[in-house]
Amino acid sequence: MKHILFVCTGNTCRSPMAEALLRKLATERGISLEVRSAGVAAMEGTSISHHAEAVLRDHEIYDSLTSSSLRSETVEWSDLILTLTGSHKQHVIHNFPHAADKTFTLKEFTEDDERVLKDLQELDSLYASWELKRALGQPLENAERERIIEIQQRIPSFDISDPFGGSKDDYDITAGEIRTALDRLLDKL
Repeated sequence: MKHILFVCTGNTCRSPMAEALLRKLATERGISLEVRSAGVAAMEGTSISHHAEAVLRDHEIYDSLTSSSLRSETVEWSDLILTLTGSHKQHVIHNFPHAADKTFTLKEFTEDDERVLKDLQELDSLYASWELKRALGQPLENAERERIIEIQQRIPSFDISDPFGGSKDDYDITAGEIRTALDRLLDKL
């Protein structure tokens, strides 16, 4: 059974919606998965937002979800870490460099353009190397820094929009983005 972890900021909007939606969609397709979510700046035990809860009810999901902080035990538990933005991904790689090979944004993991995938693989390797050098007190070489910038400018954005503080419509739009990516994820699995 594959263990999938979704990561966002507060674990009250995007990642719990992704967690609950994937759990339901996987069950409907007969795919056996364990799914969790966490936040890089979560306040442990906080309820998910009212709009996120309403969106899930619209999808006939009545799970009682509360926020969890991203912890090493959860990172170790996961086979695949899917973040909702590139900055969440960078946070995971910065704090858990050993998990770089299993950490992706949700949209990038479901990307199928080979050129984009090659760039992403190189960028991840450069980020992991950078974090390792930083931990060892070594500077990043100028050529590496320039290569990171070059690749960043070339690849598309893989961020899921943040509905925090927005209307129910904003949450519906975000849930639609997530649902589209989750359908592609399940096709890939």
